[in-house]
Amino acid sequence: MFGRLLVRGRALAGEKPYRGVFRVKEYISFRRPDGTPSFGRIEGDTVHDLGGQGAAAYMRDALEQGLGGLSQTAVFPRSNIVLLPVIPNPGKILCVGLNYATHVKETGREQKEHPAIFTRWADTLIAAGDPLVRPRESVRFDYEGELAVIIRKGGRRISREQAFDHIAGYSIFNDASARDWQRHNIQFTPGKNFPGTGSLGPSLIPAGEIADIGSQRVQTRLNGELVQDQPVSDMIWNIAIIVEYCSTFTELRPGDVIATGTPGGVGDKRTPPLYMKSGDVVEVSVGAIGTLFNPVVDER
Repeated sequence: MFGRLLVRGRALAGEKPYRGVFRVKEYISFRRPDGTPSFGRIEGDTVHDLGGQGAAAYMRDALEQGLGGLSQTAVFPRSNIVLLPVIPNPGKILCVGLNYATHVKETGREQKEHPAIFTRWADTLIAAGDPLVRPRESVRFDYEGELAVIIRKGGRRISREQAFDHIAGYSIFNDASARDWQRHNIQFTPGKNFPGTGSLGPSLIPAGEIADIGSQRVQTRLNGELVQDQPVSDMIWNIAIIVEYCSTFTELRPGDVIATGTPGGVGDKRTPPLYMKSGDVVEVSVGAIGTLFNPVVDER
């Protein structure tokens, strides 16, 4: 273990490491004590399992039906479960690049007419508290704190006026990047898909629980130092536009994840550069949505 779960100022021994406070409506994916994956709702010091008994269960399969209407099938102490990425098996992870003017400026790029979209693969994901893994091939391992949008109801050509009807809720993403591999050519894919470099979680907060998503601040701290800090409202392309744009070229489906872009302040563009290394701790907070905590290790 690289840490302990902090809840209301105290650590619960044996739990998956995570820093934050669970709210009334907060949903997680986890492994049951027998090792099978499931999902559930946090209530006090317990996890209310919402998956079917005796079999693997995944949150994405229940999103369109609605998590709030599910009945519990078991109750576990938090100390008996292990966190998974909030959506362990998304069909798509769509990432928005260059979506804050501060980040566009620091990269020296021009602002384009349309969002820059690239993809991540599900097998790069880790949970809150798991270590981000700096690959052996990279010496420029960088943080990128982001708001994550989780799709509830699928569709094609979703209008921006209807976009929020298709959103289940929000989570937090750290799009940790091997900058040297990202710069090998004009495509971002290699630098964004090393195993163990995409942290997603710790939980899903239903969209209705966040009164004003634009006022939530994306903040990243590396070893306690604030390195990114900007409100969601500063995004160049807002959530509704992103959903409209992405659903035009691909069918969005329940459980798909959209990482909405990182603010300025990335380590690669600092003087001197500030890269993540083994022993570091990185935390990404998005206001009322919570905090995503991960240590950093070198790949063995």
